[in-house]
Amino acid sequence: MPADGEPPVDRRLLQLKMVQVVFRHGARSPLKQLPLEEQVEWNPRLLEVPPQTQFEYTVTNLAGGPKPHSLFDSQYHKTVLKGGMFAGQLTSVGMRQMFALGERLRKNYVEDIPFLSPTFNPREIFVRSTNMYRNLESTRCLLAGLFQRQKEGPAVIHTDEASSEVLYPNFQNCWSLRERIRGRRQAASLQSGISEDLKKVKEGMGIASSDGVDFLILFDNVAAEQVHGLLSCPTLKRFAHVIEQRAVDTALFVQGGDRESLQMAVGPFLHLLESNLLKAVDPATPPDSNRKLYLYATHDVTLLPLLLALGIFDHKWPPFAADVTLELYQHQESSEWFVQLYYHGEEQVPRGCPDELCPLDKFLNALSVYTVNPEKYHTLCSQAQVTELGEGE
Repeated sequence: MPADGEPPVDRRLLQLKMVQVVFRHGARSPLKQLPLEEQVEWNPRLLEVPPQTQFEYTVTNLAGGPKPHSLFDSQYHKTVLKGGMFAGQLTSVGMRQMFALGERLRKNYVEDIPFLSPTFNPREIFVRSTNMYRNLESTRCLLAGLFQRQKEGPAVIHTDEASSEVLYPNFQNCWSLRERIRGRRQAASLQSGISEDLKKVKEGMGIASSDGVDFLILFDNVAAEQVHGLLSCPTLKRFAHVIEQRAVDTALFVQGGDRESLQMAVGPFLHLLESNLLKAVDPATPPDSNRKLYLYATHDVTLLPLLLALGIFDHKWPPFAADVTLELYQHQESSEWFVQLYYHGEEQVPRGCPDELCPLDKFLNALSVYTVNPEKYHTLCSQAQVTELGEGE
């Protein structure tokens, strides 16, 4: 029985109404090279596209207009790794990971239950991604796996300007968050435990203590190298577990874990997910206007605070191609609504919920602690700036 003493829900009477999938891109090259004499060679052969992942798509802004310029891709192209690849490029390994995620979703929502059409139908699906090439390409591979390269109409991926994007913690747009994070990242490497381990690892690798390398940079390289079987330095392999744990500790320290920091990091994205749920359950919404599947391509820096807000963080770094899947069900007799949450395909008990199958009102009530609408977000993000300006008058 559920923890609150209510009789168990007869799952045979539940009808799936909507699915939202938030996923991290597939494996990629590192974002920043480590200052080592012996560098890993990132050969462009790692970028070959597996034929099964081919899937034509177009990219528009949120209003359906031209794709915005990608500020981040321009920055990544300035970092050329040994071997010739750019920083942050999706590799063949990453493409296959995303295709496999698409195949898992196909099994769940096409084969096991006839929820989605077996071919891509633009009326059923809304696809959104951050405006970075690795995420757009990851989405392509997922769609290829989900629909086995079959479609009934154009596949459109929607994206936003970097200045107003809500699919990641937007330091460019949120002054208060940027200032909080900047100070915390500088302080993180000085924390007891983190500081000693960082010194030990950097000394073992022959990296100077003053070069600005922290556990986040170290782990980014470890994760990218490990998944491609390319370890540059024996010390990295020896300390791989410590580096991951300390990267998580660093990220948690930087994130802060307080309500306002999580609100600024993922509050607008949670508002988006919540809006989709509320629209689906609103009897005034025409059935034809409801999408069955919402796909959101994002990053580890989004998944980590999202997992914290949902209360399902497992103290491990969200790996490449990790997904958080949110299912919405309606009971056929009582007409009640329920939410089911998965991480990596595993059932989760969200914060504030009695068990895995969570009444929608309980789920939204727990989420409301971190969900912020655009007006509240703007207030939070300009708060510290107003205070600082006020003090200077």
